[in-house]
Amino acid sequence: MFDGGQSFKEENRDSEKIRQTIPGKWLVRGGMLLVFVLLLIWIVTTSIFTVQEQEQAALLTFGRYTATVEQAGLHLKWPYPLQQVIIVDANRTKRMTIGYREQDGKVVAVPEEALMITGDENIVSADAVVEWRVGDLEKYLFNVSDPEAFLRNAAIASIRSVIGSVKLDYAITEGKTDIQGRVKEKLNELNTLYGTGILVLDLKFQDIEPPEGEVQLAFKAVTNAREEKNTKINNATKYANDVIPKARGDAQAMLEKAEAEKKARILNAEGDVAKFRAIYTEYAKNPAITKERLILETLEAVLPGAQIFITDNSGDTVKYLPLHELLGGRPSGDNTAKGGDSR
Repeated sequence: MFDGGQSFKEENRDSEKIRQTIPGKWLVRGGMLLVFVLLLIWIVTTSIFTVQEQEQAALLTFGRYTATVEQAGLHLKWPYPLQQVIIVDANRTKRMTIGYREQDGKVVAVPEEALMITGDENIVSADAVVEWRVGDLEKYLFNVSDPEAFLRNAAIASIRSVIGSVKLDYAITEGKTDIQGRVKEKLNELNTLYGTGILVLDLKFQDIEPPEGEVQLAFKAVTNAREEKNTKINNATKYANDVIPKARGDAQAMLEKAEAEKKARILNAEGDVAKFRAIYTEYAKNPAITKERLILETLEAVLPGAQIFITDNSGDTVKYLPLHELLGGRPSGDNTAKGGDSR
C-alpha cells in the first residue's frame, strides 16, 4: 500500500538539504543586484532622449507641459513616469492639398472640397496647396485635438468665404493673386483665434476654373481672348514708347535746322541789302564811275576762270592769239569765252 505521508516527509527532507547547500545571504544579495540592474536600465532608457534636426520635443512633468526642447542632440530628463517627452517634426515644412489628392503618382479630384459658389452665384472648381509648419509646439499639441484636420477645414472655409465674395470672371482671370493673399490672411487669423500653433507659410491655387464641360471651354476662350488683347495692347504701347520719342527728336532736329537756315538766310539778305545800299549811295553820287567799277569787278570775278580767244574774221585765215599762254596763265575751268567780234 502507498504511504503518502511518508513520501511527503521525504520530499521535505530533500528540499531542506537543497536550501542548506545555498547560503541565504547570497540569495538576498543576488535578488537585490538584479533589481538594481533592472532599475538602472529603466532609469537610463527613460531619462535620455534624442531630438533630430527637424524636430522639437515637448517635455511633460507629471503629465503637464513644462518646456519645449528645440536644440538637436541628446537630452536628459527625469525617468518615466516623472517626466515624458512628445517629439514632433515641428521644423519641417509640410504640404496639404485642398480639392485633390496625390495617390500613386496620380491626381484624384475631391469635388466636395473643390466645388464652390462665387459671389454672382456661379460654380467654380478651386484646387490649392497649403504649406505650413508648427509655430508653437505647446498649442499644437494641447489646444486642438486634431490640428491638421482643423487646418484643412479652416482652409476650405477661408477659400469658400473669399471666392463667395467675388465674381466668377474676376476669380478665374486677374483675381487669382488677390484671392490667394486674402485666403492666406484669413487662414492665419483662424489659426491665431483658435490657438492651433500652426504657421501658414504659403497658399497657392493650382486652378480656379469652371467645372469641366462646355462652360469651362467657353470661359477658356474668353480668357485666351482677353490675354491676346492685353498682349496686343502691351505691344502697341511698347511700339508707341519707342517711336514717339524718336519722332519727337527728329521733329526737334528739323525745327532747329530750319531755324538755323532761317537765321543764315536773314543774315545773308541783310548783308546783301547793306551792300546794295552802299553801292547805290556811291552810284547816286557818280553813276558813270560806279557803273564802270561794277563792270570791272564783274570781269575780275568772271575772267580769271575763263579761257580767252581773240580772233579776227576779216580775212580767210583765222588768226589765233593764245593770250593765257603768253601771259603765263592757266585756265582754271572748262568755261570758254569767245570774242567773235573782237579785232
